[in-house]
Amino acid sequence: MKRLVVAAGLFVFAFTANAAERKPEEIYPKTCALCHANAGTGAPLAGDAKAWAPRLAKGIDTLVTHSSNGFNAMPPKGMCFDCTPDEFKALIQFMATPK
Repeated sequence: MKRLVVAAGLFVFAFTANAAERKPEEIYPKTCALCHANAGTGAPLAGDAKAWAPRLAKGIDTLVTHSSNGFNAMPPKGMCFDCTPDEFKALIQFMATPK
């Protein structure tokens, strides 16, 4: 039983340590790009500072909440079901930055 508890603890640590190290450049193509790289979806395109400006004016915390809980056509968690609030913040900043 003790080995099982230790193994489970190591698994959780490894998973959270790995998730904390993910960069938006790694997450974006697998998740956000589905909508944020395709015109006509209604999502602001990544790199389009003009489209992101009114959203950023609401504050990053609001955008993280919208990303986590869903907002208008964006479903809860977008397509990143394992993203943390910090990762959503990094993804928003990544997408809002002109390319």
